[in-house]
Amino acid sequence: MTALATTREGNRYRAYGPRQLPAIGQRYGLSAEVVESIDVIAHVLPFRVNDHVLDNLVDWNNIPDDPMFQLLFPQAGMLADNTTAQLRSLARRGWPRAETQRLTTAIRRDLNPHPSGQMELNVPMEAGSNFAIPGLQHKYRETVLYFPAQGQTCHAYCTYCFRWAQFVGDPELKFATADPSQLVRYLGEHPAVTDVLVTGGDPLIMSTARLTAHVEPLLGVGSVRTVRFGTKTLTFWPGRYVDDQDSADLLGLFEKIVVSGRTCAVMAHFSHPREIDQPLTIEAIRRIRDTGAQVFCQAPLIARVNDDPAVWADLWRREAALGAVPYYMFVERDTGPHDYFKVPLPRAVQIFQDAYRQLPGLARTVRGPVMSATPGKIVVDGSYQSSSSQRLYLRFLQARDPGIVGQPFTARCSPHASWFTELDSFEAPHRVLAALDSGDRRLPSTSRAGM
Repeated sequence: MTALATTREGNRYRAYGPRQLPAIGQRYGLSAEVVESIDVIAHVLPFRVNDHVLDNLVDWNNIPDDPMFQLLFPQAGMLADNTTAQLRSLARRGWPRAETQRLTTAIRRDLNPHPSGQMELNVPMEAGSNFAIPGLQHKYRETVLYFPAQGQTCHAYCTYCFRWAQFVGDPELKFATADPSQLVRYLGEHPAVTDVLVTGGDPLIMSTARLTAHVEPLLGVGSVRTVRFGTKTLTFWPGRYVDDQDSADLLGLFEKIVVSGRTCAVMAHFSHPREIDQPLTIEAIRRIRDTGAQVFCQAPLIARVNDDPAVWADLWRREAALGAVPYYMFVERDTGPHDYFKVPLPRAVQIFQDAYRQLPGLARTVRGPVMSATPGKIVVDGSYQSSSSQRLYLRFLQARDPGIVGQPFTARCSPHASWFTELDSFEAPHRVLAALDSGDRRLPSTSRAGM
């Protein structure tokens, strides 16, 4: 049994995975049954924790119901019962390698690893060829996503992560590129792109020297006005900004972006107030803001973790008090253990509105619930009961077709619908209907009416 570190040694980061589960169970009083159950699911879904999250975020007196335990540790209900039974059968036989690989690969392919057309529709092609540019996604006119190869992991893994396929070791499921040369060339060919989102995984798991090598070339592209970093470090390893050996260099990189006349945005993921209510996290946010960078906060609405308006109101108030901007409440995407975490859209609307009503004006920057669906980012503005059904008010915040951004439309919604593809009977302007028809290849056949 691999032992765990007994203390956090200065700025040293240690990752713990499935092999350390017995030691984690021993230290924190988990039963053998719970450890075995986590291990079975972790053969399919990624699992990683570290000392900060184990010592500060999980309430070990409230297992298994603790929200952070649900967020960090794979749970038995995340896979179908028959699938879990197959995995347990392999466990009893010592996980025979070939059989385990065949089964886990098949399970992962059935979990919709790249939702909303990421592989089919978002990956740009080299000019004049049919060759995909590795490590890029370009869905919206103004924004390109960039996946540096060394940043395609995280300090810990969220069980709900819609990018879980980045972490399971299958190269066919992974977005990544070794250097920014093709990105810089692509940006030169597409001057309408003003924002680059450096994402993963978590790019801030890289050393600052490596991160700088990916980011500095972007500052030579005049059309780039905003550099964003998608990261969970403020939750999972806030010392990255405070006492890691290159924390000062990282903050210096942020400041360099700002001094160049661009916006530097740290896109933080806070799923629960406990994540932000940590002294090291509070200090990290202060240091980031002192560079001139901005912190924007987003997270999905997740059953068993934060499906409570009081939790969201508390979270958004805390973010605003620290000078961070409440930005998005997302709807959990239809990937991975979606059935375990999904919240029906009518309830999601109610949770958002009940939380929003409790906020002071300066915290009402948040938008939601938002679905990052194939045709674009769709916000649910409300619901109403028509003569025959419950309907949702919807609107595009972003879209593959920029001409439909801001356009309102409605859809029929069953009480249990939890994702865009489960809606039907759209009433929308004709251009929106065309986007709905062409933008989601899995959209069911429905009745539609132009407006």
